[in-house]
Amino acid sequence: MLKLFHKYREVLLYLFFGAATTVVNYLVYFGALDWLHWDYRPSNVLAWFLSVLFAFFTNKFFVFQSKTTTAKHFLKEGLLFYWYRALSFVIDMGMMILLISGMHWSDFAAKTLTQIVVIAMNYFFSKFLIFKENDPTPPVD
Repeated sequence: MLKLFHKYREVLLYLFFGAATTVVNYLVYFGALDWLHWDYRPSNVLAWFLSVLFAFFTNKFFVFQSKTTTAKHFLKEGLLFYWYRALSFVIDMGMMILLISGMHWSDFAAKTLTQIVVIAMNYFFSKFLIFKENDPTPPVD
């Protein structure tokens, strides 16, 4: 069992922290809707921003175990992370508007479908474009 965990460690941790990020996203989104009585659009923006912040640190340190050695490299990873998350956010928001306003889906069903799409996109972005293993050109200060 331990061998299987080590073999699929990265994917399993990504799924675990992806689920935790989704929980953060849902709590903020539905909290803003229900407690603050915000519209779903600004609620989704706030949920996105806070869940991306949570995801950056969990992905960096636990999933991909990125070992930045300089502040410049750390900042580069953070900016790339937010850039690609912003790209997936555009798709997230577009799907939310289409599904809720256009197709009259429930908030929960729309949010769930968009999160599945976003999690898959974000894994690809993180694995291959942000926290690349063995970057041949280490950053220079």
